[in-house]
Amino acid sequence: MIDVILLNLTLLTSVGCGLMAGLFFIFSNTVMPALGKLRPHEGIAAMQSINRVILNPLFFSVFFGTAGGSLLLLISSIWRWSQPESIYLLFGSGFYLAGVMFITIRFNVPLNNRLDALESKDPKTEVFWSFYLNRWTRWNHVRTVTSLLGTAALILAR
Repeated sequence: MIDVILLNLTLLTSVGCGLMAGLFFIFSNTVMPALGKLRPHEGIAAMQSINRVILNPLFFSVFFGTAGGSLLLLISSIWRWSQPESIYLLFGSGFYLAGVMFITIRFNVPLNNRLDALESKDPKTEVFWSFYLNRWTRWNHVRTVTSLLGTAALILAR
């Protein structure tokens, strides 16, 4: 019974990691470069809107549900360390928890909060916008790679 539960949890968590990898990839590859081509006040206003719209129940379900699944898989990998898939569960869940959750909370969310406090038409915001685009996107690349690695490791676990 526990094996069936772990299999389903691994499947759901790997799907969540994959969804997040896709979201982060689209931002790194398309959204942020497109916003960078806009005039600063337009890019700021657009990103402020995106940051508000993305905070919805579906996003939260995938983002935090994947974190919860990762935490449970991390615990199970330690608990069942003698099992051959344990190393993959450990790395897969670790990639998501450290590379997505920690990075998001430590870097991307504070940048989003600073951006949200700006008045998009204030000329002083251009300097911050350039900094924001560079820094936010750099950390988003990390989230893209780590969520993709998490997906791959969880798939290899089963």
